Amino acid sequence: MPATLPLLAAGVVAASPPSPATATGAAASHKSRPLRLVATSAASSLSTSTSSVSSTPSPVRHSPKHQVGRGGISSKPSKPRVFFLDVNPLCFRGSQRSLSAFARWLSLFFSHVSLRDPVIAVRTLTQTLPCNCNGGIVLDGEGGNEYRRRLLPSYKAHRPRGVGTGADTRVLDVLRECNVPVVRVDGYEADDVVATLTEQVLQKGFRVVIASPDKDFKQLISDDVQLVIPIPEMGRWSFYTLRHYISQYKCDPAADLSLRCFIGDEADGVPGIQHLVPAFDRKTAVKLLQKHGSLENLLNTAAVRTVGKEYAQDALTKHADYLRKNYEVLSLKRDVNVQLDDIWLSTRNTCNDTSVLSDFILKFDKAGAMRPV
Repeated sequence: MPATLPLLAAGVVAASPPSPATATGAAASHKSRPLRLVATSAASSLSTSTSSVSSTPSPVRHSPKHQVGRGGISSKPSKPRVFFLDVNPLCFRGSQRSLSAFARWLSLFFSHVSLRDPVIAVRTLTQTLPCNCNGGIVLDGEGGNEYRRRLLPSYKAHRPRGVGTGADTRVLDVLRECNVPVVRVDGYEADDVVATLTEQVLQKGFRVVIASPDKDFKQLISDDVQLVIPIPEMGRWSFYTLRHYISQYKCDPAADLSLRCFIGDEADGVPGIQHLVPAFDRKTAVKLLQKHGSLENLLNTAAVRTVGKEYAQDALTKHADYLRKNYEVLSLKRDVNVQLDDIWLSTRNTCNDTSVLSDFILKFDKAGAMRPV
């Protein structure tokens, strides 16, 4: 397991969401240019340490030329970025649906986080919607959860189905008018489509930034895959990187999925092993995974020799199938039948952003429905 590393700067942007017309900064950390960091605290289940970033975006984002780093030393150019935007969580304030919250988060995202980088949005969908733009929102196809529910009936069983969880056409219209592409694959959750497209984007030589509070995406984190997390308490987006993950969990993201198989995922209705073996806690799981690397390696080793205390050894041998089922349910699929379109990797045309978002926000202001996120 890699040693604990110092934190990278986590780009936290604009405490107060600005109007779409004031795109003044970039919430991104680039290896090719120094950043002025100011420490701040952030309350977030994913973010353990964040910093405010004050930086000016490079005027030529995708230039192949080397840039000058600290001390005038030439540095390698940063890879261009592609953003996946998880729309559904942005459409809620607490447990209540709120299009005004979505408008504010999207304004912040476009003006301070993604800038003109390509964006592929992600949105839960329960009905077919037309697509007439040159790109796409990644959407949950029909029956996206079904194969996981067949494996584990409790998987997301507490979440409502039907129109209430579907895409709001006003949200889709705004994204399309802001030149964000739309993709939908029946039979798969949006997370699986994002995981598959992430692999394809990386093969094209880009970095990926997944904008979402969903912890399922942490299993994808690497040198070239980051998260950017909305922090409702502060009205900010915060970058979360590989070094943040290692500092928080003291292990590599490759072990994240294996760890969740032991501790479960209450939000997704996946029970951990504690209800079967109460003594088998997070600390025990982390210790064993640090030594053996992955769930499968640990289970295979436990099948032929003792790997820990008696209660842990018994749990690993008696409940191996249970843990493997958790792994299959929680693992994001990366083989969805979807193909990346190169046009989605083009610099996003932002000419409509100001007018589209201003009009969208104004509708709620007139109705007295707009409040801070």
